[in-house]
Amino acid sequence: MSFEIDQTKLNEYQQQLANEPQAKVLERTVTKNGILASSYDWHAAVESDPTFSIDLDTGDVANQKQSGRCWMFAALNTMRHDMANKLGLKKFELSQSYTFFWDKFEKANYFYENVLNTATQSADSREVAFLMATPQQDGGQWDMLCALIEKYGIVPQSVMPETYSSSKSNEINTVLNKKLRKDAITLRTLVANHSDDSQIDAARNQMMSENYRILTYTFGQPPVKFDFEYRDESKQYHIEKDLTPQSFFKKYIGWNLDDYVSIINSPTDDKPYNKTYTIDMLGNVVGGRAVKHLNVEIEQFKQLAIAQLKSGESVWFGCDVGQSSERQQGIMDLNVYAKSELFNTDFSMTKAERLDYGESLMTHAMVLTGVDLIDGQPTKWKVENSWGPKVGTKGYFVMTDAWLDEYCYQIVVNKKFLPEDLLKAQAEEPITLKPWDPMGALA
Repeated sequence: MSFEIDQTKLNEYQQQLANEPQAKVLERTVTKNGILASSYDWHAAVESDPTFSIDLDTGDVANQKQSGRCWMFAALNTMRHDMANKLGLKKFELSQSYTFFWDKFEKANYFYENVLNTATQSADSREVAFLMATPQQDGGQWDMLCALIEKYGIVPQSVMPETYSSSKSNEINTVLNKKLRKDAITLRTLVANHSDDSQIDAARNQMMSENYRILTYTFGQPPVKFDFEYRDESKQYHIEKDLTPQSFFKKYIGWNLDDYVSIINSPTDDKPYNKTYTIDMLGNVVGGRAVKHLNVEIEQFKQLAIAQLKSGESVWFGCDVGQSSERQQGIMDLNVYAKSELFNTDFSMTKAERLDYGESLMTHAMVLTGVDLIDGQPTKWKVENSWGPKVGTKGYFVMTDAWLDEYCYQIVVNKKFLPEDLLKAQAEEPITLKPWDPMGALA
């Protein structure tokens, strides 16, 4: 059945608008100021006072600048918090450029792996189209950073500092994706021509050599050995010579990354709680750590985060940051914009409906560094962002508990905080989801 808009219907719509008592007032304010300014509710700022009953001192915020490395910044921030406390460091960062180099290098190889695995499918199949839409990008997941660290270690920012392209990644992404799509044509043609494995491996090896050259020109060559020197809070000088990225991680971070697991809250029918999930074609290191999520109910989700904060350790988390969020003031509150009232239209959806119908997914990763508990229940959360100190309260945001319920999807916690039933569930083999599942979104 078709529905055609004719003049009778237009007259009806115009009359309904004319019957709105504040139509002219609202038209004037929205045309002049836009939707967000016109619907802003200042009460949200009052209710988002940055005071918390549990408040970790994690120092100055970092700045990812014009790059999509939030997941990487957030993960490295949780590690530098621990390291800075142990060594008495005031201003210190781990090198995000170092992990960025290896992530792009490994993602290229992971892309080739997926291209070859789908080489017999037509170019317009959904899987191939998914791969070619974005061969690689800046975003990632916690498990993907663990895969990089397990293989390449980490280094201080002082030995591999930021470059133009690490801070502004659009150019390298454009160049690298152009090359990867061209390489995909070559690899698919080799398969179509029944080339043997040695011919395909030789072509792939040449492609990776070219990728290494491109990334080295862009980010600089990653250090193999280096000296680490610093002054602590007492102004005492320290130096450690001839470190490798792996020995640096082992000595100064020392985490068993297997202890840290991804917990998600996805209340959709296709993902029963207390089950684990992975996503097809999602990853970066071929043969490395796979992405794995344990889905739990929201109250359990929050209690795990609170337990880790109470222990003095910050929490990596992923969310849909653009929803009901005021960037400049650093407010994440369901009521910060009254859009439904402004337009007299119901925009409400459940969390599951937003995931199922493409209205929401994980877009950004940050760090929980505090929570306000009233009578044992969370009311708001302290969030360390990676957008520099000029937004929020010196770079820190306030997230209401109600906002977390609706738009937070993932946390990473130490397994020691999981009760026995969740430990057993987390150890199970994961169910594989489609590549385009919202839980495979890259922060």
